[in-house]
Amino acid sequence: MDIGVFQICPDAEADPAKVAKRAEELGFESYWVPEHPVYPVKGSVPYPAGGPDDPPPDYLWQMPDPFIALARASAVTTKIKLGTGICLVPERNPLLMAKEIASLDAYSGGRFLFGIGAGWHKEECEIMGGDYEHRWSQVKHSVLAMKALWTEDESEYHGDYYDFPAVKCYPKPVQQPHPPVLMGGVSSKRVFKRVVEWGNGWMPLVESIDDIAAGVSALRQYSEEAGRDPGELDVTGFSTPGQWETQNDIRALEQAGANRVTMWLGEGDLAQMMKRLETLAAAVL
Repeated sequence: MDIGVFQICPDAEADPAKVAKRAEELGFESYWVPEHPVYPVKGSVPYPAGGPDDPPPDYLWQMPDPFIALARASAVTTKIKLGTGICLVPERNPLLMAKEIASLDAYSGGRFLFGIGAGWHKEECEIMGGDYEHRWSQVKHSVLAMKALWTEDESEYHGDYYDFPAVKCYPKPVQQPHPPVLMGGVSSKRVFKRVVEWGNGWMPLVESIDDIAAGVSALRQYSEEAGRDPGELDVTGFSTPGQWETQNDIRALEQAGANRVTMWLGEGDLAQMMKRLETLAAAVL
């Protein structure tokens, strides 16, 4: 079982270069960061992880750009994998994103993990140019366009959301055919079918290990129906605060079919991040 860490706010007070370097030294397999490019002051959709009257946490509007944070981490590490947990795909241009990801993958020697999502904040999505009501359709077109840009010498794409003639887009990613596309989302038939059709893995936020086991079973079923090897799919248990932090949890996740789990580092300055890393390493590594 691979064990990674997730830093919710990799800002200058908790330098991602220093946190990722220490995570690598301790033996963690991967280092993950989130994304919110902007956070609207007013929104129509409540924060999904809180109560109806709870204000959203401040880190939602304090997150640095994930690709810059991971590039900083890549420069001082050699082995640890570097992931977005998650990148809000409808809020980015796929031609620019394809180049950013390929550059990061090339600079890091093929260590990038492309965790993706469609977002939950309607106003944020629309401000950034996303089609909120059909955002997963937009994600699919964006990913397919990026796959063409990553794998073809001269690539073009003609779809509902993105339409461009033959272009050259370099560098290409080190990973072949491209970095793995790991899909966030809950347990649902639509999510599993998306993963099997055009993804490389599933990395949900779920309440229990039983949810992971049920999702793995569904992925196997849909993979077999589609003629795809279910063993090709990555399954990552993406933890929430305090979730899955014991050896027993790790063993249970592995038995459920996950091949990776992330540990939530929480908020804090560099000293707090370093202490948290040491605590988690002692508990689960």
